[in-house]
Amino acid sequence: MKLVILIAFIGILGALAAAGLFMLRGGSGADKARRGPLMARALALRVGLSVALFLFILLSYLMGWIEPSGLPLHR
Repeated sequence: MKLVILIAFIGILGALAAAGLFMLRGGSGADKARRGPLMARALALRVGLSVALFLFILLSYLMGWIEPSGLPLHR
């Protein structure tokens, strides 16, 4: 379970880094026009992975694969 979550986080960070590189790379106007859709696709992938990770954690909780830690609240 921890490995799946770790791989998802690495994928999310990788997609975010790719979008950042597409945004920050310099070049001519035609080159910038080509990178726009690539950056949008990388950001869409990041959002999709984040939603999938959330749904996977929710499903895991509902199926009983993971449980809350039950840490006490101290006031």
